[in-house]
Parts: sequence; structure tokens; C-alpha cells
Amino acid sequence: MMRDFLHGTVHEAQQDLRTALSASPELLALWQGLTPLGRNEFICWVDDAKQAKTRASRIGRCCAEVLAGKKRPCCWPGCTHRSDKPPGPWQEAVLINRQGKRRA
Repeated sequence: MMRDFLHGTVHEAQQDLRTALSASPELLALWQGLTPLGRNEFICWVDDAKQAKTRASRIGRCCAEVLAGKKRPCCWPGCTHRSDKPPGPWQEAVLINRQGKRRA
């Protein structure tokens, strides 16, 4: 049931991701078994894609990684949208200002 779909702590999964994750009962059960922070990391990673092709690729990889038992997306430094903790130095430098330098 799509109305019982669990989202992340900050992000809600868009329809395309919800549809892909709900494609099989096993995949959906694994998704629902992730922590809210784990789901949030996957959603943020998918939503961070700039192009539709990249987004589609990340959705496919998200499904594969969840089926493989991963709890967070591989090689993702973490969601910078959370208000419960400040971004780390790497997130600040690479994801937030995208210049490789810390903001003053």
C-alpha cells in the first residue's frame, strides 16, 4: 500500500522512487525496515541528481543496494538538509559551497 510508505526524517520520496521501491514486496519490506535516517539518505541522494537520466540511474541503484542489504547509499557523504546536526567539514566544502573551501 502506497499510503503506508515510509519516508525519511527530512525528505519525502517522490512518486517515481516510491513506485520503484514498491515494485516487489521483498524490496518494499527491506525499505520499510531501514531507519528513518537511512531512508532519508537514499531519498536525498536520489533527489540530488541534476538530470533525469542520473535520477533514473540512482533509483535503480537504490533498489539494488537496498536488496543487497545496504543501509545507506554507497559513497554519499550524507544529507545536508538535516537541522538536527551541522554539516561536516567535507559536506560544507564539497556539497554546500561546491568550491572546495570552507565558508568563513
